[in-house]
Amino acid sequence: MSNTIRIKKRSASGSAGAPSSLSPSELAFNEADLKLYYGFGDNGSTPPSASSIITVGGSGAFFNKTDTRAANTVLSGPTSGSDAAPAFRALVVADIPTLTASKVSDFDAQVRTNRLDQLASATNPVSGVTPTADAHFATKAYVDSTSEGLDVKQSCKVATTANITLSGTQTIDGVAVSADERVLVKDQSTASENGIYLCKASSWVRSDDLATGANAAGAFTFVEQGSTNADIGFVCTTDTATVGTNNLSFSTFSSSGNVTAGNGLDKVGNELSLDLKANGGLVIESTELALDLAASSITGTLPVTKLTSLTATVTELNKLDGLNSTTTELNTCTDGDTSATSTTLAAADRMVVNDAGTMKQVAFSDLVTFLEDGATSGFDINGGTF
Repeated sequence: MSNTIRIKKRSASGSAGAPSSLSPSELAFNEADLKLYYGFGDNGSTPPSASSIITVGGSGAFFNKTDTRAANTVLSGPTSGSDAAPAFRALVVADIPTLTASKVSDFDAQVRTNRLDQLASATNPVSGVTPTADAHFATKAYVDSTSEGLDVKQSCKVATTANITLSGTQTIDGVAVSADERVLVKDQSTASENGIYLCKASSWVRSDDLATGANAAGAFTFVEQGSTNADIGFVCTTDTATVGTNNLSFSTFSSSGNVTAGNGLDKVGNELSLDLKANGGLVIESTELALDLAASSITGTLPVTKLTSLTATVTELNKLDGLNSTTTELNTCTDGDTSATSTTLAAADRMVVNDAGTMKQVAFSDLVTFLEDGATSGFDINGGTF
Protein backbone atom coordinates (compact mmCIF):
# COMPACT_ATOMS: atom_id res chain seq x y z
CA MET A 1 0.00 0.00 0.00
CA SER A 2 1.44 3.38 -1.03
CA ASN A 3 2.03 6.16 1.47
CA THR A 4 -0.35 9.10 1.40
CA ILE A 5 0.41 12.57 2.74
CA ARG A 6 -2.62 14.65 3.53
CA ILE A 7 -2.89 18.26 4.69
CA LYS A 8 -5.35 19.79 7.08
CA LYS A 9 -8.67 20.68 5.54
CA ARG A 10 -12.14 22.10 6.24
CA SER A 11 -15.05 20.58 4.39
CA ALA A 12 -17.24 22.51 1.98
CA SER A 13 -20.04 22.53 4.54
CA GLY A 14 -17.90 24.54 6.94
CA SER A 15 -17.39 28.27 7.11
CA ALA A 16 -15.09 30.20 4.81
CA GLY A 17 -11.88 31.71 6.05
CA ALA A 18 -8.49 30.76 7.47
CA PRO A 19 -8.07 28.32 10.33
CA SER A 20 -7.67 29.87 13.76
CA SER A 21 -4.19 28.42 14.16
CA LEU A 22 -1.55 26.43 12.29
CA SER A 23 1.80 25.04 13.24
CA PRO A 24 4.84 26.61 11.60
CA SER A 25 4.98 25.64 7.90
CA GLU A 26 1.68 23.76 8.16
CA LEU A 27 -0.74 23.82 5.19
CA ALA A 28 -4.53 23.88 5.37
CA PHE A 29 -7.13 23.98 2.61
CA ASN A 30 -10.66 25.28 3.06
CA GLU A 31 -13.09 23.63 0.66
CA ALA A 32 -15.72 26.27 1.51
CA ASP A 33 -13.80 29.15 -0.08
CA LEU A 34 -11.31 27.04 -2.08
CA LYS A 35 -8.25 28.75 -0.54
CA LEU A 36 -4.94 27.27 0.61
CA TYR A 37 -3.49 28.65 3.84
CA TYR A 38 0.06 28.50 5.20
CA GLY A 39 1.39 28.81 8.76
CA PHE A 40 3.98 31.55 8.51
CA GLY A 41 6.72 31.98 11.09
CA ASP A 42 7.00 30.69 14.68
CA ASN A 43 5.71 32.55 17.67
CA GLY A 44 7.94 30.56 20.04
CA SER A 45 5.14 28.96 22.00
CA THR A 46 4.97 25.34 23.20
CA PRO A 47 3.76 23.49 21.33
CA PRO A 48 5.03 25.60 18.37
CA SER A 49 2.49 27.78 16.62
CA ALA A 50 2.76 29.93 13.46
CA SER A 51 3.13 33.68 13.90
CA SER A 52 0.50 34.32 11.19
CA ILE A 53 -1.62 32.52 8.66
CA ILE A 54 -1.40 33.67 5.04
CA THR A 55 -3.32 32.78 1.88
CA VAL A 56 -1.02 31.24 -0.71
CA GLY A 57 -3.45 29.94 -3.32
CA GLY A 58 -6.95 29.16 -4.39
CA SER A 59 -9.93 31.13 -5.61
CA GLY A 60 -9.62 34.82 -4.75
CA ALA A 61 -5.96 34.55 -3.81
CA PHE A 62 -4.82 34.13 -7.41
CA PHE A 63 -6.87 34.63 -10.58
CA ASN A 64 -7.63 31.78 -12.88
CA LYS A 65 -5.96 32.37 -16.25
CA THR A 66 -8.46 30.13 -17.99
CA ASP A 67 -11.47 32.25 -17.04
CA THR A 68 -12.74 34.54 -19.82
CA ARG A 69 -12.89 38.30 -19.19
CA ALA A 70 -14.65 41.25 -20.84
CA ALA A 71 -12.65 43.22 -23.40
CA ASN A 72 -10.51 46.13 -22.15
CA THR A 73 -10.65 45.07 -18.50
CA VAL A 74 -7.74 45.14 -16.11
CA LEU A 75 -7.00 43.59 -12.70
CA SER A 76 -6.47 46.70 -10.67
CA GLY A 77 -7.34 48.61 -7.55
CA PRO A 78 -10.20 51.14 -7.48
CA THR A 79 -10.20 54.06 -9.94
CA SER A 80 -10.50 56.54 -7.06
CA GLY A 81 -10.99 56.74 -3.33
CA SER A 82 -9.31 54.55 -0.71
CA ASP A 83 -7.10 51.60 -1.43
CA ALA A 84 -8.93 48.30 -1.82
CA ALA A 85 -8.39 44.76 -3.05
CA PRO A 86 -7.82 44.57 -6.81
CA ALA A 87 -10.59 43.47 -9.12
CA PHE A 88 -11.20 43.08 -12.81
CA ARG A 89 -12.72 46.33 -14.15
CA ALA A 90 -12.86 48.50 -17.25
CA LEU A 91 -9.75 50.42 -18.21
CA VAL A 92 -9.83 54.19 -17.45
CA VAL A 93 -7.58 57.07 -18.53
CA ALA A 94 -6.00 57.26 -15.08
CA ASP A 95 -4.70 53.71 -15.54
CA ILE A 96 -2.41 54.88 -18.36
CA PRO A 97 0.74 56.76 -17.25
CA THR A 98 1.88 59.91 -19.05
CA LEU A 99 4.27 59.02 -21.85
CA THR A 100 6.70 61.32 -23.61
CA ALA A 101 6.89 61.21 -27.39
CA SER A 102 10.31 59.55 -27.16
CA LYS A 103 8.69 56.56 -25.41
CA VAL A 104 6.39 55.92 -28.38
CA SER A 105 8.38 54.15 -31.05
CA ASP A 106 6.42 55.42 -34.08
CA PHE A 107 5.13 58.72 -32.69
CA ASP A 108 6.89 60.99 -35.21
CA ALA A 109 5.99 58.71 -38.12
CA GLN A 110 2.31 58.71 -37.17
CA VAL A 111 2.17 62.51 -36.70
CA ARG A 112 3.74 63.08 -40.09
CA THR A 113 0.96 61.16 -41.78
CA ASN A 114 -1.55 63.86 -40.77
CA ARG A 115 -2.15 66.85 -43.05
CA LEU A 116 -2.00 70.39 -41.66
CA ASP A 117 -5.72 70.86 -42.29
CA GLN A 118 -6.40 67.88 -40.02
CA LEU A 119 -4.55 69.42 -37.07
CA ALA A 120 -6.04 71.80 -34.52
CA SER A 121 -5.57 75.52 -35.16
CA ALA A 122 -2.49 77.05 -33.53
CA THR A 123 -3.14 79.07 -30.38
CA ASN A 124 0.30 80.69 -30.20
CA PRO A 125 2.31 82.46 -32.91
CA VAL A 126 5.44 80.90 -34.35
CA SER A 127 8.52 83.09 -34.01
CA GLY A 128 12.22 82.97 -34.63
CA VAL A 129 11.96 81.00 -37.87
CA THR A 130 13.97 82.11 -40.89
CA PRO A 131 13.44 79.78 -43.87
CA THR A 132 16.53 78.80 -45.82
CA ALA A 133 15.16 76.19 -48.22
CA ASP A 134 12.21 76.00 -50.62
CA ALA A 135 10.28 73.51 -48.47
CA HIS A 136 10.68 75.46 -45.19
CA PHE A 137 7.75 77.15 -43.49
CA ALA A 138 7.85 80.94 -43.10
CA THR A 139 6.26 83.30 -40.58
CA LYS A 140 3.90 86.07 -41.72
CA ALA A 141 6.45 88.69 -40.63
CA TYR A 142 9.07 87.12 -42.90
CA VAL A 143 6.66 86.97 -45.85
CA ASP A 144 5.51 90.57 -45.30
CA SER A 145 9.05 91.89 -45.15
CA THR A 146 10.06 89.95 -48.25
CA SER A 147 7.04 91.10 -50.24
CA GLU A 148 7.86 94.70 -49.32
CA GLY A 149 11.42 94.24 -50.52
CA LEU A 150 12.78 94.68 -47.00
CA ASP A 151 15.53 92.84 -45.19
CA VAL A 152 14.26 93.27 -41.64
CA LYS A 153 16.87 93.58 -38.90
CA GLN A 154 16.49 93.69 -35.13
CA SER A 155 15.37 97.05 -33.77
CA CYS A 156 17.85 99.67 -32.58
CA LYS A 157 17.62 101.63 -29.34
CA VAL A 158 18.38 104.95 -31.06
CA ALA A 159 19.47 106.45 -34.38
CA THR A 160 21.97 109.23 -34.90
CA THR A 161 21.01 112.74 -35.93
CA ALA A 162 24.54 113.94 -36.79
CA ASN A 163 28.09 112.68 -37.25
CA ILE A 164 29.39 110.92 -34.11
CA THR A 165 32.59 109.37 -32.82
CA LEU A 166 32.25 105.61 -33.09
CA SER A 167 33.66 104.82 -29.67
CA GLY A 168 32.59 104.92 -26.04
CA THR A 169 29.21 105.16 -24.38
CA GLN A 170 27.44 108.42 -25.17
CA THR A 171 24.11 110.22 -25.45
CA ILE A 172 22.46 110.07 -28.88
CA ASP A 173 19.21 111.84 -29.78
CA GLY A 174 18.68 112.62 -26.09
CA VAL A 175 19.10 109.01 -24.94
CA ALA A 176 22.03 107.53 -22.98
CA VAL A 177 23.42 104.52 -24.85
CA SER A 178 25.14 101.74 -22.90
CA ALA A 179 27.55 99.03 -23.99
CA ASP A 180 26.16 96.36 -26.37
CA GLU A 181 23.04 98.36 -27.25
CA ARG A 182 22.21 98.68 -30.95
CA VAL A 183 22.51 102.04 -32.71
CA LEU A 184 21.58 102.96 -36.27
CA VAL A 185 24.40 105.20 -37.48
CA LYS A 186 23.11 107.07 -40.55
CA ASP A 187 24.64 110.55 -40.53
CA GLN A 188 28.40 110.02 -40.73
CA SER A 189 30.48 112.52 -42.69
CA THR A 190 32.12 109.45 -44.22
CA ALA A 191 28.95 107.71 -45.39
CA SER A 192 30.66 104.31 -45.76
CA GLU A 193 30.79 104.26 -41.94
CA ASN A 194 26.97 104.21 -41.75
CA GLY A 195 25.21 101.05 -40.61
CA ILE A 196 24.09 99.28 -37.45
CA TYR A 197 26.57 99.17 -34.57
CA LEU A 198 26.90 97.79 -31.07
CA CYS A 199 27.94 100.50 -28.63
CA LYS A 200 31.17 99.60 -26.81
CA ALA A 201 33.23 101.21 -24.05
CA SER A 202 36.06 101.51 -26.59
CA SER A 203 35.71 101.18 -30.37
CA TRP A 204 32.24 100.29 -31.63
CA VAL A 205 31.68 97.15 -33.73
CA ARG A 206 29.17 96.50 -36.48
CA SER A 207 26.24 94.22 -35.63
CA ASP A 208 26.32 90.60 -36.80
CA ASP A 209 23.14 91.06 -38.87
CA LEU A 210 24.71 93.91 -40.89
CA ALA A 211 28.39 93.07 -40.66
CA THR A 212 31.22 94.35 -42.81
CA GLY A 213 30.89 92.95 -46.34
CA ALA A 214 27.16 92.29 -46.06
CA ASN A 215 24.67 93.64 -48.58
CA ALA A 216 22.72 96.45 -46.91
CA ALA A 217 20.33 97.16 -49.81
CA GLY A 218 16.78 97.13 -48.42
CA ALA A 219 17.96 96.64 -44.83
CA PHE A 220 15.22 97.84 -42.48
CA THR A 221 15.34 98.57 -38.76
CA PHE A 222 12.97 100.17 -36.27
CA VAL A 223 14.18 102.82 -33.81
CA GLU A 224 12.74 102.50 -30.29
CA GLN A 225 13.73 105.75 -28.54
CA GLY A 226 14.93 109.30 -29.15
CA SER A 227 13.73 112.89 -29.19
CA THR A 228 13.75 112.97 -33.01
CA ASN A 229 13.79 109.38 -34.26
CA ALA A 230 11.63 107.44 -31.76
CA ASP A 231 9.10 105.08 -33.36
CA ILE A 232 10.51 105.58 -36.86
CA GLY A 233 11.52 102.83 -39.27
CA PHE A 234 14.52 103.38 -41.56
CA VAL A 235 15.51 101.53 -44.73
CA CYS A 236 18.78 101.54 -46.65
CA THR A 237 17.99 103.04 -50.05
CA THR A 238 21.44 102.51 -51.56
CA ASP A 239 21.34 100.02 -54.45
CA THR A 240 25.01 99.02 -54.40
CA ALA A 241 25.41 98.75 -50.65
CA THR A 242 28.34 96.68 -49.45
CA VAL A 243 28.79 97.45 -45.76
CA GLY A 244 32.11 99.13 -45.04
CA THR A 245 32.80 99.78 -48.73
CA ASN A 246 29.95 101.78 -50.26
CA ASN A 247 28.35 104.95 -48.98
CA LEU A 248 25.11 103.94 -47.27
CA SER A 249 22.01 106.12 -47.16
CA PHE A 250 19.10 105.46 -44.77
CA SER A 251 15.69 107.06 -45.32
CA THR A 252 12.48 107.14 -43.32
CA PHE A 253 10.24 104.21 -44.22
CA SER A 254 7.52 104.51 -41.58
CA SER A 255 7.04 107.34 -39.09
CA SER A 256 3.34 107.68 -38.26
CA GLY A 257 4.15 107.51 -34.58
CA ASN A 258 6.37 110.60 -34.89
CA VAL A 259 3.94 112.97 -36.63
CA THR A 260 2.80 115.90 -34.50
CA ALA A 261 0.28 118.61 -35.28
CA GLY A 262 1.89 122.01 -35.95
CA ASN A 263 0.24 125.44 -36.10
CA GLY A 264 -3.16 125.33 -37.78
CA LEU A 265 -3.47 121.55 -37.44
CA ASP A 266 -5.18 119.16 -35.04
CA LYS A 267 -4.28 115.48 -34.56
CA VAL A 268 -6.64 112.84 -33.18
CA GLY A 269 -5.14 109.34 -33.28
CA ASN A 270 -3.63 108.98 -36.75
CA GLU A 271 -5.84 111.65 -38.36
CA LEU A 272 -4.71 115.21 -39.08
CA SER A 273 -7.24 117.99 -39.65
CA LEU A 274 -7.27 121.78 -40.03
CA ASP A 275 -7.67 123.89 -36.89
CA LEU A 276 -10.00 126.57 -38.34
CA LYS A 277 -10.55 129.90 -36.58
CA ALA A 278 -14.22 130.56 -35.89
CA ASN A 279 -15.60 132.96 -38.56
CA GLY A 280 -12.07 133.40 -39.85
CA GLY A 281 -13.02 132.99 -43.47
CA LEU A 282 -11.87 129.39 -44.07
CA VAL A 283 -14.55 126.69 -43.97
CA ILE A 284 -14.95 123.03 -44.94
CA GLU A 285 -17.59 122.46 -47.58
CA SER A 286 -18.28 118.82 -48.50
CA THR A 287 -14.82 117.72 -47.31
CA GLU A 288 -13.13 120.55 -49.29
CA LEU A 289 -11.52 123.77 -48.07
CA ALA A 290 -13.36 126.94 -49.10
CA LEU A 291 -13.24 130.72 -48.45
CA ASP A 292 -16.17 132.46 -46.76
CA LEU A 293 -15.94 136.22 -47.58
CA ALA A 294 -18.89 136.98 -45.28
CA ALA A 295 -17.06 135.70 -42.18
CA SER A 296 -17.14 138.18 -39.33
CA SER A 297 -13.63 137.61 -37.99
CA ILE A 298 -11.60 138.29 -41.15
CA THR A 299 -8.83 140.73 -40.23
CA GLY A 300 -6.79 143.15 -42.38
CA THR A 301 -7.69 144.95 -45.61
CA LEU A 302 -7.17 144.21 -49.29
CA PRO A 303 -5.14 146.91 -51.10
CA VAL A 304 -6.81 148.25 -54.25
CA THR A 305 -3.53 147.58 -56.07
CA LYS A 306 -4.48 143.91 -55.89
CA LEU A 307 -7.66 144.61 -57.95
CA THR A 308 -5.94 144.96 -61.33
CA SER A 309 -7.93 144.36 -64.53
CA LEU A 310 -11.13 144.36 -62.50
CA THR A 311 -14.38 143.89 -64.44
CA ALA A 312 -17.46 144.40 -62.28
CA THR A 313 -21.02 145.71 -62.32
CA VAL A 314 -22.21 148.64 -60.25
CA THR A 315 -23.84 146.19 -57.84
CA GLU A 316 -20.59 144.28 -57.40
CA LEU A 317 -18.56 147.47 -56.83
CA ASN A 318 -21.04 148.58 -54.19
CA LYS A 319 -19.83 145.55 -52.18
CA LEU A 320 -16.65 147.56 -51.61
CA ASP A 321 -18.54 149.98 -49.38
CA GLY A 322 -16.29 150.91 -46.47
CA LEU A 323 -13.12 150.43 -48.50
CA ASN A 324 -10.09 151.67 -46.60
CA SER A 325 -7.63 152.91 -49.19
CA THR A 326 -5.08 155.71 -49.61
CA THR A 327 -5.17 158.44 -52.24
CA THR A 328 -2.23 156.85 -53.96
CA GLU A 329 -4.12 153.54 -54.19
CA LEU A 330 -7.21 155.31 -55.57
CA ASN A 331 -5.10 157.12 -58.17
CA THR A 332 -3.72 153.79 -59.22
CA CYS A 333 -7.24 152.46 -59.56
CA THR A 334 -8.39 155.35 -61.83
CA ASP A 335 -5.45 156.17 -64.07
CA GLY A 336 -3.13 153.22 -63.55
CA ASP A 337 -0.30 155.37 -62.14
CA THR A 338 0.40 157.70 -59.23
CA SER A 339 2.36 160.40 -61.14
CA ALA A 340 0.85 163.20 -63.23
CA THR A 341 1.52 163.05 -66.96
CA SER A 342 0.96 165.54 -69.75
CA THR A 343 -1.67 164.52 -72.31
CA THR A 344 -3.92 166.12 -74.92
CA LEU A 345 -7.58 165.81 -73.96
CA ALA A 346 -10.22 165.21 -76.61
CA ALA A 347 -13.94 165.86 -76.44
CA ALA A 348 -14.62 162.11 -76.55
CA ASP A 349 -12.35 161.37 -73.55
CA ARG A 350 -14.24 160.40 -70.45
CA MET A 351 -14.08 160.90 -66.73
CA VAL A 352 -15.90 159.21 -63.81
CA VAL A 353 -18.46 161.26 -61.85
CA ASN A 354 -21.03 160.44 -59.17
CA ASP A 355 -24.45 161.07 -60.74
CA ALA A 356 -26.73 161.31 -57.69
CA GLY A 357 -25.15 158.24 -56.11
CA THR A 358 -24.51 156.36 -59.33
CA MET A 359 -21.00 156.23 -60.71
CA LYS A 360 -20.96 157.07 -64.46
CA GLN A 361 -18.44 157.75 -67.20
CA VAL A 362 -18.98 161.24 -68.68
CA ALA A 363 -17.41 162.59 -71.88
CA PHE A 364 -15.57 165.87 -71.64
CA SER A 365 -17.94 167.25 -74.33
CA ASP A 366 -20.78 166.77 -71.80
CA LEU A 367 -18.77 168.72 -69.24
CA VAL A 368 -18.33 171.59 -71.75
CA THR A 369 -22.09 171.63 -72.44
CA PHE A 370 -22.76 171.72 -68.72
CA LEU A 371 -20.41 174.60 -68.14
CA GLU A 372 -21.75 176.61 -71.07
CA ASP A 373 -25.26 176.37 -69.61
CA GLY A 374 -24.78 178.95 -66.94
CA ALA A 375 -28.37 178.63 -65.78
CA THR A 376 -27.72 174.99 -64.91
CA SER A 377 -24.10 175.05 -63.91
CA GLY A 378 -24.06 178.51 -62.30
CA PHE A 379 -20.75 178.90 -63.96
CA ASP A 380 -20.08 182.57 -64.78
CA ILE A 381 -16.88 183.98 -66.10
CA ASN A 382 -16.70 187.66 -65.13
CA GLY A 383 -13.97 189.75 -66.72
CA GLY A 384 -14.25 192.31 -63.91
CA THR A 385 -13.94 196.09 -64.16
CA PHE A 386 -11.19 198.58 -64.89
